[in-house]
Amino acid sequence: MKHNNPTIRLHLWLESENITVFGLGRLLLLDRIEDLGSIRKAAQQLGMSYRAAWGKIQASEESLGVKLVKRPGKKRDGCRLTADGRRLRDMYKRWFAAVEEEALSQAKSIFPWDVDGFDTPEVDPAQAVPSENTVQAEKAEQPGHQNTR
Repeated sequence: MKHNNPTIRLHLWLESENITVFGLGRLLLLDRIEDLGSIRKAAQQLGMSYRAAWGKIQASEESLGVKLVKRPGKKRDGCRLTADGRRLRDMYKRWFAAVEEEALSQAKSIFPWDVDGFDTPEVDPAQAVPSENTVQAEKAEQPGHQNTR
């Protein structure tokens, strides 16, 4: 029988009054917007509607009091992240990496078997294209939370 090491998995988000302000799903959305220059294309790649993507961006902007995306010109010119959007994305990535590193360290010291981290040296999970499971998990409603992620 083949033995596989368990892998730690984390789901971290910021919320205010039981409403998600920012989490992995929104990080992935901002990354795709930056890469593709379009909310519609980013939403499509993540398996969500434009309306859902735009709603998540607006909810985060309203909660944080900053604009995360901007249109550089005409509507057809697409959109880009603002400086605040890039800053939030980068801070969340640093926070996630620090928490994951500490969680892995603690798991290795507590459990009597080897435990693996989710990411590999070559792939940063915050940069990876999400699997269908990741997208579905982001859509799943958390108990006691409104599903606005």
